[in-house]
Amino acid sequence: MAIIEVRDLDFFYGKFQALKGISLDIGKNRITALIGPSGCGKTTFLRTLNRMTELIEGVRVTGRILIDGEDIYGPGIDLLQLRKKVGMVFQRPNPFPLSVFDNVVYGLRVHGVRDAKVLEEKLTRSLEAVHLWDELKDCLGTNALTLSGEQQQRLCIARLVAVEPEILLMDEPCSALDLAATANIEDLMAELKKRYTILIVTHNMQQAARVSDVTGYFLLGELVEIGVTQQIFTNPRDSRTEDYITGRFG
Repeated sequence: MAIIEVRDLDFFYGKFQALKGISLDIGKNRITALIGPSGCGKTTFLRTLNRMTELIEGVRVTGRILIDGEDIYGPGIDLLQLRKKVGMVFQRPNPFPLSVFDNVVYGLRVHGVRDAKVLEEKLTRSLEAVHLWDELKDCLGTNALTLSGEQQQRLCIARLVAVEPEILLMDEPCSALDLAATANIEDLMAELKKRYTILIVTHNMQQAARVSDVTGYFLLGELVEIGVTQQIFTNPRDSRTEDYITGRFG
């Protein structure tokens, strides 16, 4: 079952066309990895899914993106609700210069939640979901910027989980982490997909092969092919995909 349907998506930064005729379906409760050389449109595509691209002046989008059957570029779309449904984790952890507690409940407060009991329950559940509760339950007042890089990244995921999204967008979430921390985040993603649909941009071929159910290869703004990860890595249909995966290109 597709939770995201993209049809004939074109995206422009001014006169430059960054995405060209992208069409694909994203299945629910799957991890979809987007691979390809730097500057090929992967992150731009990710940001179109919660309209983060609109924070940049002079952009233009054509085509359709349906999430749960609703055109997110249609009239009357509430961007706050869209970004609640479709949360994003960035390359480098970006906790706010606030306490652990205030970081996790930040989005809840933005959406009008004020009840202290509800905030505490959501906090506990969200930190448990990312395996941070035992580590941080006695230091919820600590400034989040003092945490390790891995803890900060998991905290940012907890901040998203607290507002109960449907979709998690992850833009190279392990690029600033060491190997052990990367393994922990990958294990976390495997658990989170039971409840969420995850899209991850990665330059790490091994990571895409390890964690994803589906892989899409982007090149020069085009989606060359997308399919079951094992098939993409062992028997790609397009020679350009094979060239990239085997290291002959990119």
